[in-house]
Amino acid sequence: MATRGLRIRGQLVLEESIDQSYIPSEQAGAGPTVVGQRGEGGAAARRVENISTWDHPCDEQYCQLVLQERKSTQHSRAAPPAASAAVGKDEEKEKKDPKGVRAPGEFCAAAETLLVPEQIRFPDQERFKEMAAYVENRWGLPQCIGAIDGSHIPIIAPQDYHCDYFNRKGWHSIILQGVVDGKGLFWNVFTGLPVSLHDARVLRLSTLWELASRGNHIPASTKNIAGVNVGYYILGDSAYPLQNWLLKPFIETGRLTAEQRVYNVKISRARVVVENAFGRLKGRWRCLMKRNDCAVDLVKSMVLTCCALHNLCESHGEAYESAWDPPTAAEPVLGLAQPVEEEGRDVREALMRYLNS
Repeated sequence: MATRGLRIRGQLVLEESIDQSYIPSEQAGAGPTVVGQRGEGGAAARRVENISTWDHPCDEQYCQLVLQERKSTQHSRAAPPAASAAVGKDEEKEKKDPKGVRAPGEFCAAAETLLVPEQIRFPDQERFKEMAAYVENRWGLPQCIGAIDGSHIPIIAPQDYHCDYFNRKGWHSIILQGVVDGKGLFWNVFTGLPVSLHDARVLRLSTLWELASRGNHIPASTKNIAGVNVGYYILGDSAYPLQNWLLKPFIETGRLTAEQRVYNVKISRARVVVENAFGRLKGRWRCLMKRNDCAVDLVKSMVLTCCALHNLCESHGEAYESAWDPPTAAEPVLGLAQPVEEEGRDVREALMRYLNS
């Protein structure tokens, strides 16, 4: 004698004892046909004819429950392959059109190849002349072709030499050195060095220093100012070394003359253009204001791309809202500057006399 049971939704609904030696009679054999006749059509009923071989008032209910259970079971078994196929299509779509970390890298690589060289390039002779005329008309500084400054770009701690990227504000960053014209457009950028380097050191490691020092970049177009032949120059803060092509304020010692103070005020008014350019750059491209978790090389590519896009927006007069301005937080203080042989005192003195005349 064997026993078997039928369970639906985890509950035992029918239990039978089967005698293996029992030989059904003709009348007993008509049982399944009776069950089939009470079902919804012969075909449907025959699928459950092995449920019971005797007539019972609840047979019809149990037949329906079994049919429903089998349908739901078949549906649940068929669902996973369909879901897997959908996932496979999504994965295939991701491979063809990735939207993860590869997308910014590919875009920035293309921008570096096509957009950056077009939007950020060394001015030619005619362009230098236009830049100098604009600054002189706006701030009264003859021969000035722009301003230079540095800004910090937050990053995640690199795996190698991470201490070099840790600034005094308590976070990791790289330096963006930018030179802009009087309209706030970048015409020279240099980025990627760790924050532990002073602005003067970053300048000396850039191609701008090499080209300007050799006279290969800034054309030798001079103008007599207070008896001194003054060429084109850019403005920097006190962190930069004084050069014939890079003028900075007199260091405040508490004993500056009235003429020196006037000079400091007037060049500071013009130099603010580079600070505003950094503000508008980060205001438009907010990714430069928060910690970037990408590798340093990719962050550098992003910075160059954003600078090129900044120039594109500014030159086409794209609207900028003051609400986008980043918080006026002070930049992290850098280490002490390395001694650099300075020159250009006569140029600065001549400009000071011109601004006080």
